[in-house]
Amino acid sequence: MPHPELAASSAMTEAFWALPATELARRVATGEASAVEITQAALDRIAAVDPLLNCFTTITTDRALAAAAAIDARRARGETLPPLAGVPFAVKNLFDLEGVTTVAGSRIHREHAPARRDATVVERLIAAGAIPLGALNMDEYAYGFTTENTHDGATRNPRDRSRIAGGSSGGSAAAVAAGLAALTLGTDTNGSIRVPSSMCGVFGLKPTFGRLSRAGSVPFVASLDHVGPFARSVADLALAYEAMQGGDARDPACAERAAEPVVPGLAAGTRGLRIGVLGGYFEQHAGPLARALVEQVAGVLGADRRVELPSTDIARGAAFVITAAEGASQHIEDIRTRIDDFDPVLRERWLAGALIPAAWVLRAHRIRRWYCEQVLAAFADVDVLIAPATPVPAWPIGTETMTLNGVEMPSRANLGLLTQPISFAGLPVAAVPVPGAGGGALPLSVQIIARPWREDLCLRAAAVLEQSGLANATAQRF
Repeated sequence: MPHPELAASSAMTEAFWALPATELARRVATGEASAVEITQAALDRIAAVDPLLNCFTTITTDRALAAAAAIDARRARGETLPPLAGVPFAVKNLFDLEGVTTVAGSRIHREHAPARRDATVVERLIAAGAIPLGALNMDEYAYGFTTENTHDGATRNPRDRSRIAGGSSGGSAAAVAAGLAALTLGTDTNGSIRVPSSMCGVFGLKPTFGRLSRAGSVPFVASLDHVGPFARSVADLALAYEAMQGGDARDPACAERAAEPVVPGLAAGTRGLRIGVLGGYFEQHAGPLARALVEQVAGVLGADRRVELPSTDIARGAAFVITAAEGASQHIEDIRTRIDDFDPVLRERWLAGALIPAAWVLRAHRIRRWYCEQVLAAFADVDVLIAPATPVPAWPIGTETMTLNGVEMPSRANLGLLTQPISFAGLPVAAVPVPGAGGGALPLSVQIIARPWREDLCLRAAAVLEQSGLANATAQRF
């Protein structure tokens, strides 16, 4: 039964909110729907549903409707429309939106002037015809895995509103899961796309480090930060990813290199691919539902070998050192002068990070180089690897500890147990959601991992799981 607060939802909203981006763009291109109709429907859906979830921190209504009107005018003139024409999207609130203050989930950044220019990836989505709806909730400065934000409140999981959405891109994942936007953008330093994808049951893509520009976003850990999209289908994920391609002088880490073809290649399936399952560390740190899910996925994809990555626990420890030290360095003056303005959960992390000796950080970077070499060597025998995205499904908001395989541990930091080593190596990963994974009531995701620059292989395998019916990410009804 629909939630009573949604009883007034318009028929227009009902017609559009659950459709994938590819279908919305098709309807605009053929004239079956106008971009203004679709955009207004998205705004209506946000007005009805977001009070229940707390995904948005800013809604750019006027800009969205103006952009939609411009798309409709282009079609009226007979112009060929770009691939995402009329598709509503929203961004984690650490991406610059022109005219909006980029708060990055913090109190301190609310004092900053509005952005003068869109982030590069936002510019590219808009150039592809997508319609910007606004900014989304996150953990402060992206340092967290739950989106229980002290300043903006917790984002609630659309699959169960008593539970976390994951983080730090929790608003981004929840908005897609709830049908508030067809596409959203997030960032992933240690798992902040893959964790909320798993918690909320949507598709997410963390590309290769350096693939997509981070220019115009607030950095967390420049050595490890990635940008990527969320969507409710693999085709939508691939379309958004392709639209954001290209080098960028504003981000020195962003590589000027052509991507492997993605959208046409999705139909190729896994023919000829050597697929393995990550064991060892990745099996030991997964709960029973996550392990059962990996076995299901391995069966569908025909994975025929097990692979172990050496010293992954050491690599994760080195990732923590780099994260804490480099993250604190971004805010050192505010840590010295206004520590009380930070989220209480973060204060001790920033203080500890600011005190890490430089020698430790240098050693952590050496470990990273060594680990990357070992990981690349593992791909001599496989093209794609499978691992769980999170050890357990979403837990109730406010949970401080979790029990994993009989061991009680702090919950927030350990949601990244299985994602952090993969982003440390800079590998591309598709997070693929399975509702009721392993027989549980909530979704979980698997990570589909490939060697650097082969996002196309991740997405091909993800498309097979989607076509099999095992993976899907329908918009949540209320």
